Amino acid sequence: MKLITANAVYHKRVLVRVDFNVSFDEQGKILDDFRIQKILPTLKFLQEQEADKIILLSHLGRPQPEDRNKSDFSLQKVASYLEKLLGQKVYFSATPIGNALKQEIAKLPARSFILLENLRFYPEEEKNEVEFAKKLSDLGDIFINEAFSVSHRFSASLCGVPKFLPSYAGFLLQAEIEALDKIKKVDSNQLVVVMGGAKIKDKLPLIQSFLEWARFVLIGGALANTIIKAWDFEVGLSLVEEEMIKEAQNIGSQKAELVLPGDYRVLTKDHKIATRALGEVFKSDTILDLGPISSRTFAKFLSKAHAIFWNGPMGKIEDKRFREGTKAVLEAILSNNKAQTVIGGGDTLASLKLIKPGYQIQDTKLRFFSTGGGALLEYLSGQTLPGIKALN
Repeated sequence: MKLITANAVYHKRVLVRVDFNVSFDEQGKILDDFRIQKILPTLKFLQEQEADKIILLSHLGRPQPEDRNKSDFSLQKVASYLEKLLGQKVYFSATPIGNALKQEIAKLPARSFILLENLRFYPEEEKNEVEFAKKLSDLGDIFINEAFSVSHRFSASLCGVPKFLPSYAGFLLQAEIEALDKIKKVDSNQLVVVMGGAKIKDKLPLIQSFLEWARFVLIGGALANTIIKAWDFEVGLSLVEEEMIKEAQNIGSQKAELVLPGDYRVLTKDHKIATRALGEVFKSDTILDLGPISSRTFAKFLSKAHAIFWNGPMGKIEDKRFREGTKAVLEAILSNNKAQTVIGGGDTLASLKLIKPGYQIQDTKLRFFSTGGGALLEYLSGQTLPGIKALN
């Protein structure tokens, strides 16, 4: 991939594919600006190097055709927020992609930031239609991909536009790939993987990949529920992905040692919290967190690791009563100052903010916080991301 340079952007209209797919509270305020914050260095670089126009392309949510005029799916609120972060005007345009928009952009002052309306208002975006990609490319002179988190999608703004414009990887995309490649290249005897949350269908290929080359693979959350049920242990009323039971039966220690919880915090039928050992869960119980022994065990593995990958909480973190397992994992990782570490996934970062609200999420030489979810999992499992392939 080509990386952006000062010469490449000087006096150019730059199309930047970003991921501003953020969540809002009931008052319309952004709940988590992590992805926006991580793109700021690139945006400031483009302005400092005198890019003529900086045109930002993003999606927001999954609007249906009838949602086009609904403010819930409009990026206008994001434009206002970005304006405050940058300390300067960010022009927002809902003008349809085409010549009228091109003329509108041309009239704006040099070095302007322009955020276009939600790309998913156009069905052609997710269909990766060539004509739509051509219309987008007509707005700029060069293209930059700064949306690693959606680079596993076949969409026009990521895969189509590079066919028509000189295309580059931005600073964030470069940093994401470098951090994940470091994890892929570490000594397999040094890597400890911890995975939780749900969506075992999405995570199973990565779990199986890690089992072939990591040292330990620790599994918690609903992922563990599905696996232990596949192994004929009782999980009661716990969240399980029934359609994945058959595939989960084949998961087991390979080169890596698979470590599953040996005890759990459960909610009983009379709504009390109890600790149950593996094999002692009642049919009326709901598993919602690691038990105290498993929490300590997972933390011990992580505190001694030389390389760590973490994706997904260990329990139902939205309930304060079931955060102990995730807290033990988080504190062990943050206290380990020698391990090359990647932390990624929306639920994972949400866990961090809930448990340590004052913690400043900041990349260091050893610790990287990824914007990716599905893209992160697919890249590490060895799959080719179409948005990155398009830049080659």
